[in-house]
Amino acid sequence: MTLEEYRATYTPEDAVGWRCIDARLATLYGTRKPRHYVPPLHFIAGGTDPLDGTSYYDHPGPPEHIHVVSYGLSELYYNEEAVGQEFSKLGFELTFRIKRNAVDDREPTWITTVMNNLARYLHKSGRWFEVNEFVPAGGPLCTDMDTDITGVVFALDPELGKIDTPHGEVSFLQLVGITSAELAKLQLDPTTDVVAALIAELRASDPLLVTDMHRR
Repeated sequence: MTLEEYRATYTPEDAVGWRCIDARLATLYGTRKPRHYVPPLHFIAGGTDPLDGTSYYDHPGPPEHIHVVSYGLSELYYNEEAVGQEFSKLGFELTFRIKRNAVDDREPTWITTVMNNLARYLHKSGRWFEVNEFVPAGGPLCTDMDTDITGVVFALDPELGKIDTPHGEVSFLQLVGITSAELAKLQLDPTTDVVAALIAELRASDPLLVTDMHRR
């Protein structure tokens, strides 16, 4: 899209990138509305959460799970300077799929906290995440839960993939929870090939790479 086409298509009030993310989600969820959570104060206004929001969708599976998607690591709003770039800001948004268990009766909004923590690290470090990387959580991924999930690997979301936007490419990077034993194995040999092999092993039994927080 040229700058002229961009100006003819959108106005400065349009959330161009946000629309593109919503359009991709609509191919999966249709007109179903997510449960959307926003920070009490926007980051650029002095808030502490870098993300503009996170959406929670109920996914029938299998297995039945909640699908969480971030907004804020790519260029969300009208920006003529971003038109035609290879990547939209950092070039990705985060996703997470968490299995619904019979004992789970609360919205797992702690996932928003995890995503914001990762986004905060990216803002401070100036780097980005890629497929086949991993990050230790420094303890349980959810601190209020008895869980052995103590880290995450990054995979391309199997249903959302990548999209092209007027601001550049956006990948949907899915956080996939890993156990303490799996994390220890990756820390012994932290190469992308070893991470890719673990993801392939997880995908063989669960194509959607849904995190089960009770897995050990």
